[in-house]
Amino acid sequence: MKAADRLGTGSSFNKVPRGGRSDRGRAKAVAQGDVPSYELVRLRLSEVTPTPLNPRRNFGTDEQKARFGEELRAVQLAACVAVTRDAYLGLWPEHAGHVGGADYVLVNGERRYRSAEHVGLETLDFVVRNDLASSREDFVDFLLKENLDREDFDLVERARGVQALVEVCAGESDAGAQTRAAERLGKSKAWVTNQLALLTLPEGIQERLSAGELPEREGRLLARHFKAQPQLSTADLMEHLASHRESQARKRDEEKELLRAAKSGNVLTAVNTETADASAALQQPPVLTAVNTSGSSEGEVSPSGAGSAVLTAVNTATPPQASGRKASGTTDPTVVAPTAEAAVPPQNSPADHASKAREYAQVLMKELGDTPASQATTIASALSKAELNALIEALQKHV
Repeated sequence: MKAADRLGTGSSFNKVPRGGRSDRGRAKAVAQGDVPSYELVRLRLSEVTPTPLNPRRNFGTDEQKARFGEELRAVQLAACVAVTRDAYLGLWPEHAGHVGGADYVLVNGERRYRSAEHVGLETLDFVVRNDLASSREDFVDFLLKENLDREDFDLVERARGVQALVEVCAGESDAGAQTRAAERLGKSKAWVTNQLALLTLPEGIQERLSAGELPEREGRLLARHFKAQPQLSTADLMEHLASHRESQARKRDEEKELLRAAKSGNVLTAVNTETADASAALQQPPVLTAVNTSGSSEGEVSPSGAGSAVLTAVNTATPPQASGRKASGTTDPTVVAPTAEAAVPPQNSPADHASKAREYAQVLMKELGDTPASQATTIASALSKAELNALIEALQKHV
């Protein structure tokens, strides 16, 4: 198989097969836009220099570059992308010193380029695409989009790329630079703003984001806190984050308890009274009720009312005669054991339970994020791959 045929399935070739056409057929295909008009060329690495605009900084360890370089020596499955020196310097004449005597500037494939250099390869396959150098915005937009979906493209590298795109958009006009950048990337303006905010954080926090030690949502949280208190150090911000995590954990535990209570239908009610009749407590429907009394009076009805529903614990200063049970003392409060009648479970309807469960579920979803995408991101970051797959399978049963 020819190299061009193999390269035809790469991202640089828009997944269009390149083999099996006559010259006439290929000319027709190019005219129709079925295949790209640029051609595959073999360039010496000494003829090419990477652009300093690439937001990516991590190209792997020496061991990783050596392994990838040997793979390239065997076969190169995707071509690198470059523009000519003149096309590039037409956009950035101030980069002439960096370009030096190179005839081409690398746009995409810098990891391949550096890995090939690392193992001593002299040449690689390229496509020369001067159409990418039609404007500064187009050039930086291509650079960033090529990296956005990479698994090893860390948060800070991505934020730097977004910043570069905003800057070139501002070069055309200061008004709406972030909006234009967002439109080019297919993102919201708020997303662009959040990316730029990550770059305002202290270096220590940015390093943790790059290493994957902190998720993006916590980076945004710290950026907001740092904006309000710019004098804070990295240690101060990490202390704030620890406090926030503890608070969120308590809140989640409370919500879980509420959800369990909603599903079981149990309600905890506290009723404070001046006097309470023990016989009236026996007649109340089932709910867990604490009734504090200073004495006992025949015929009085508890303020909790006949509809208060509950298992009853009665605290008394003197033992109520109607209960038929002896208190442990005459001065200390005594808890009277719940009656059998009071132990009957509450008679809430299934519809009530479902309504409460939905209500608490909505509270939880709001805590996870404002949109389904952000909710999914929050859940995914907290679960292992196996747990996430199990959750997806469970959810599919309800679709």
